[in-house]
Amino acid sequence: MPIETTASVVAEVPDGAELLAVPYASDLSPEVELHLPVPDLLAHYEAKGEAGEIVEVPVARAGGVGRVLLYGVGDGSPRALRKAGAALARRAKGRDTLTVVTPEGDVEALAEGALLAAYSFRIGKEGRKPVRALAFAGADAEPVRRAQVVAQAVALARDLANTPSSVKNPAWLAERAAERGLPVRVWDEEQLQADGFGGITAVGKGSASPPRLIQLSYTPAQPTDRHVVLVGKGITFDSGGLSLKPTENMKTQKTDMAGGAVVIAVLGALAELGAPVRVTGLIAAAENMPSGTAQRPSDVIKHYGGRTVEVLNTDAEGRLVLADALAYADAELDPDAVVDIATLTGAITVALGRNVGAVYSSDDVLAKQLIDAGEAGDDRLWRMPLIDDYTPALESPIADLTNVESGSRFGAGSITAALFLREFAGRRPWAHLDIAGVGRSTVDEGVLSKGATGFGVRVLLEWLTRA
Repeated sequence: MPIETTASVVAEVPDGAELLAVPYASDLSPEVELHLPVPDLLAHYEAKGEAGEIVEVPVARAGGVGRVLLYGVGDGSPRALRKAGAALARRAKGRDTLTVVTPEGDVEALAEGALLAAYSFRIGKEGRKPVRALAFAGADAEPVRRAQVVAQAVALARDLANTPSSVKNPAWLAERAAERGLPVRVWDEEQLQADGFGGITAVGKGSASPPRLIQLSYTPAQPTDRHVVLVGKGITFDSGGLSLKPTENMKTQKTDMAGGAVVIAVLGALAELGAPVRVTGLIAAAENMPSGTAQRPSDVIKHYGGRTVEVLNTDAEGRLVLADALAYADAELDPDAVVDIATLTGAITVALGRNVGAVYSSDDVLAKQLIDAGEAGDDRLWRMPLIDDYTPALESPIADLTNVESGSRFGAGSITAALFLREFAGRRPWAHLDIAGVGRSTVDEGVLSKGATGFGVRVLLEWLTRA
């Protein structure tokens, strides 16, 4: 659901604030006059000033008792302030208003962390509500406004991915994309077939819910020659197809369209953030199901542009739908750069875990831009290698490529998946973000809630709006 917590700026701390948060520096010195023995309290609680550390103190207020939250900011970096903001929002659950005295540093990061931690998604009886309002004392309005826009975009991506697949299908996803208020084009199953999108068609033909290709377009107010295409994997449920997944592995597969959700959310936020670049979003949407009409292992499909692929594993379907969209972007849209984002391989979780996403790129400048944006936005990325020596793993005796490694010579599942996608991206700058490890969270802490994370929204918005 959209983040219901509001964020505003106040010039000074209001008298009688019921819940007041005050930062203390690493030397444990208070930054406002509280009429409290702050050093003694911090020493009593053995506070170290670490980001996210909170000492809660009751104080007398007219007509009752208020609370002061003394909070640590660590080294004052944006990452530390996001952690501090998230801790404050979680401590303030169920409250009406939290007034936050802002420390020196990146107020946007503090507000963003607090708002992201206030996110919740629940169907049925509502749990404990997040704090209703955040008031940032002494802060500039613009950083707080930007934090709200970014946090709401992340929340939208989370909502789309968290929605059960009993509700969402490719047509539903297209409807949600159309609600962004941008020019939209949607290919239905007949148009996909007629225009030669063989990968999307093949993946979706086993489902009662037909596939879609969704195109969103953002044009900045000021004319620009720079054009970026974002491509998102939109598998609204992935059973594995005839290469059926084990039951345990299917339980999270409603979020297999997280990449497509990110693209929709990013496109929807660009105008509010004044992005100076023209952006086209492509979401390749399908439901991968087993049935009598499903594609089979050993089938050969023809992608947009004519490249043929032998399907050895129907559970490697994400790269099949992305290949069509990448080939279309290269042939028809003439972008300066293409970035695709997908929950693509379990192998990347083995390589990088659940806190860092992977970036593969054919262009060093683009790779560095994305890594720097990820560091600034706290969607951290690690560059992985495109090892050309592994390309023979994708050779087919009957088609141009196989969709997975044939044989067990290399065993580099995430790298070979990226090499497969590179075949369809053309010679222009291209990057692939594999977010299979970071797209879902198993914990409810910090800025994360259990379920979809919206990873990728912050890095792409940072890259597109601050460049």
